Amino acid sequence: MQIEPDILANAAKLITLCKANGEMIATAESCTGGLIAGGLTAVDGSSSVVDCGFVTYSNEAKHGLIGVAQELLDKHGAVSEQVAIAMAEGALARAPLATMAIAVTGIAGPGGGSEEKPVGLVHLACAGNGHPALHRRRIYDGDRHAVRKATILEAYDMLSEMAGKSK
Repeated sequence: MQIEPDILANAAKLITLCKANGEMIATAESCTGGLIAGGLTAVDGSSSVVDCGFVTYSNEAKHGLIGVAQELLDKHGAVSEQVAIAMAEGALARAPLATMAIAVTGIAGPGGGSEEKPVGLVHLACAGNGHPALHRRRIYDGDRHAVRKATILEAYDMLSEMAGKSK
């Protein structure tokens, strides 16, 4: 499978940083459907940095696989800060070797948006052992591909920020 050059380059930089800092990554992905982990594992040497990934597209998967509280899903909806943070923390807790986890949940489009939660809205969260979770709310322009690509690159940026805190 062909991974876009900028995704591959950013993934390689992240892997180098994580190796230097002794970090292991877990992913919890909804709107990207596993593409964050896919970009990472396309890089040689990723096995020393990537622990596991959860694709939790449905609310049932978010709840059952990574422990997102049903009350959070009911109250805030899947595309929310609260759920993104719970996804990251849940993935970190369930990943045997991970020292940090990234989670993304959003509306990639072209349908599914609303006035309150438009197409392109993505919540990203990064949890790390011993560090407060990072959260970013973004509204990306473009089609489904553009939203997902921007999310992947932002996720790598957040993981790099978290990895940099350990040293």
